[in-house]
Amino acid sequence: MLFWSKKYQYDIERIIECDPAAKSAFQVYFLYPGFKAVKRHRTAHRLFVKGHELRAALHAHRTRKKTGIEIHPAAKIGKGLFIDHGAGVVIGETAEIGDNCTIYQGVTLGGTGKQTGKRHPTIGNNVMIGAGAKVLGPFTVGDNAKIAAGAVVLNEIPPDSTAVGVPARVVTRNGEKSRDRGRIKNDLDQVHMPDPVSSELCRLRAEIEKLKKTIEDKEV
Repeated sequence: MLFWSKKYQYDIERIIECDPAAKSAFQVYFLYPGFKAVKRHRTAHRLFVKGHELRAALHAHRTRKKTGIEIHPAAKIGKGLFIDHGAGVVIGETAEIGDNCTIYQGVTLGGTGKQTGKRHPTIGNNVMIGAGAKVLGPFTVGDNAKIAAGAVVLNEIPPDSTAVGVPARVVTRNGEKSRDRGRIKNDLDQVHMPDPVSSELCRLRAEIEKLKKTIEDKEV
């Protein structure tokens, strides 16, 4: 018999699937700040939608104090969001997050400070956002995309691609999505990211070596 509402079961199970440090549902429910923040946000969002904006804001404020994670009560979050570690995560008012996403510590889903209305990003399904990444503006990050740690994303990211660098550059990938019990788990590797600048430098270096060899052959 579960001692928590079944409406949280999906979120708990996904965290256990994604995080090898999660040993039990009990541990996730009581000790994971990311789960607590999402759980409390769902309450704050319901209050906000019903027009109780002050109560929603107070609830969100207490959540930030308890978890170090700031989520505006108006933000829309899908099922299965895994906020790993969570310290310093900020999710803005008009941000939208799809299903089965993973966000690491220090991530900001913010605006540019210049617009009104929709001014925060829309994150698709199965997106992974690495530690310290900043996604700023009212654009879309497509399904199954990955954003590298420390990247600063200022423009739309296509589905099934990876964004790296400052400002972020896009590298298309054909990574496979692993499925488990109906959920799609992100590829959580934040280290082995393709770097288009490094790839281009390698190509240019090879071209230079080829030209040098051609010149040397002609001199002989």
